[in-house]
Amino acid sequence: MTDPPPVSLRPGNAVRDRRRGRVGVVTDRGGTHDGVWLRPLTSGTEWTAEPADLEPVSRRERLRACLAEVNARSRRSI
Repeated sequence: MTDPPPVSLRPGNAVRDRRRGRVGVVTDRGGTHDGVWLRPLTSGTEWTAEPADLEPVSRRERLRACLAEVNARSRRSI
């Protein structure tokens, strides 16, 4: 079995937070803790995650998650 590809935690990279089951964009690292700040792909409240809980996403997965966020937001506004 091979190891998963390393997660690039640079700002702007999309990752999946396995603990929360969400895809987000890295906005910042560290500071006063070892966590990583993430934000939803389209808009919303930021959250923190542990680097060990993050995995890279493909362009296809990023697009799918982005469309899901937009669709969910449109359903709430009806």
